[in-house]
Order: sequence, then C-alpha cells, then structure tokens
Amino acid sequence: MEKHNLTVLNEFILTGITDRPELQALFFGLFLVIYMISVVGNLGMIILTKMDSRLQTPMYFFLRHLAFTDLGYSTTVGPKMLVNFVVSENTISYHFCATQLAFFLVFIVSEIFILSAMSYDRYVAICNPLLYSAVMSQRLCQMLVAIPYVYSTFVSLLVTIKIFNLPFCGYNVISHFFCDSLPLLSLLCSNTQEIELIILILAAFDLISSLLIVLVSYLLILAAILRMHSAEGRQKAFSTCGSHMTVVIVFYGTLIFMYVQPESNHSFDTDKVASIFYTLVIPMLNPLIYSLRNKDVKYALYKAWKKLSNICS
Repeated sequence: MEKHNLTVLNEFILTGITDRPELQALFFGLFLVIYMISVVGNLGMIILTKMDSRLQTPMYFFLRHLAFTDLGYSTTVGPKMLVNFVVSENTISYHFCATQLAFFLVFIVSEIFILSAMSYDRYVAICNPLLYSAVMSQRLCQMLVAIPYVYSTFVSLLVTIKIFNLPFCGYNVISHFFCDSLPLLSLLCSNTQEIELIILILAAFDLISSLLIVLVSYLLILAAILRMHSAEGRQKAFSTCGSHMTVVIVFYGTLIFMYVQPESNHSFDTDKVASIFYTLVIPMLNPLIYSLRNKDVKYALYKAWKKLSNICS
C-alpha cells in the first residue's frame, strides 16, 4: 500500500506472534504461565527485599528496582499480547499505543542502567570490602537509580512524541505484538531519517555506555579475584556476583542480537522472537536466578513461607 494516502488514525491492529489458529490456545497458555510467574516472582522480590531485615543492603536495594523494572515492562506488554490470542482482531487505540511505547521505553532503558549500577555495587563489594558501607551510601544508591529513571523518562518522551507527531498512512497494521518504535516507523508517511537517527544514537549510547560500565567493573573484579590467595575467598567472590553475571549475559546478549544483527538478516519475525525473550522470558528468569542462587533470598523466602503457614494454621 502506498504511503501517500494520509489518514487520521484512531487505532492500530497488532498482528501478534502468530496467525496460525491451531497455535493460539497453546501460546496463550504458555505465555499466561510465563507472565504469571514473572508477576509473582518480581512482586515477591520487591516485597521480600523491602520487608526482610537481612535484605536491607545496597545489593538488594538495586535488586528491588531491577524487579520493579522487570515487572513494569512485562506488564506493559504482556496483558495486551495475551488478548491477541483470544480475539480475532487485536486493536489498540492511537493514544494507548503511544502510552504503551512510552512506558516500555521508560522501564527497559531504566533496567539497562540499573544493571550497570549493580555491577558497580559488586565491584565495590569485592574490590573494596572494608569501604563498602561508606562508598555505597544510601544517598549514592538512591542517585544511581534516580538518574536512570529521569534519563529514561526523557528518552521515552522524546522518542514517543517524535514518532506520534509525524503523520501516519492509512495502513494501520503493526507487524508486532506491541507498539515498539521500529514497527511504528514503517507506518509513517513522512521522512523518518531524523527519528531513526535519534533512536540509533540513543540506543548506541545506552548499550555502549552501560555495557562499558559492566565490562570495566567485571574486569576489575576478575583482577581482584586472581590476586586472592585463598580458594575459599575466590569461590565466595564468584558466588557474590554469579547471579548478576548470569542476568547481564542473558539480557545484553538478547539486546545485542536484536539491534546489532546485519540489515540483510534483520526482519520483524526475528525481532518478535527476541522481543518475546526480553519482554517476558527474562523478567520471569531474573527473580528465579536470584532466588535459586542466593542463600539470603532463599532464607528470607523460607521465613516468609513459615510465617504465612503459621498464620494460615
């Protein structure tokens, strides 16, 4: 369809994950389970790290905000995606589409830099353990999460306003399961070079700067671990940052696969697969990784479960 046919759009149609009817029920059940585990896991992590006295350290402060951002962007995308499996035509209003894009960008960009802050926290904990409490003060921790939230809000408003201030063509089918920036750009009628350049610069800055912080932090951590003479000390250091390293590898690996793949191999189908992974699967995995690999979290879960059992009995 030609793009010169300008129309005032009131709604968009989301194509969803698949157009095969025989897979709709299977995918609905699968992603409903994934989303529910994500909600319970991240909400539980937020409550647990807020209520348990043993989890009132900078590490769990950042973990609470990681769970908040995971819960935020999975909830921004998940429920609307599930609707697509039970209706014949999944529509989304013009304003709700803009709202979904805005909130998604806020949470996903915040998570990138919260992961960076967590890597810095692990660096201080391992390389400067005696000064850890002094360096990672409550004020610094609050700043390290406040700055990403403010910056991500700026990025979100800039990109969303730029896209939705441009005219859309009459064709309103978004080849995705949520309102993401790249599928929306293909529906614009005017020249999109400016907004494409803005998105490219912001995405490159976010990925490179945050990943650089992570890499430098872990190189310094590795150097400190190699200088340790005690095998027990090395094992303790690795266990201290093991969960965070796992989360970082999975999260950044998915984003790099999605945004750095060659243009010749780039398609909305591969974007969908990568998007499913980082919008639904990763938010489900993160609380599981931290709870299964962390003794303090497991003990806090045990105490909470025992307390709940006593109340119920």
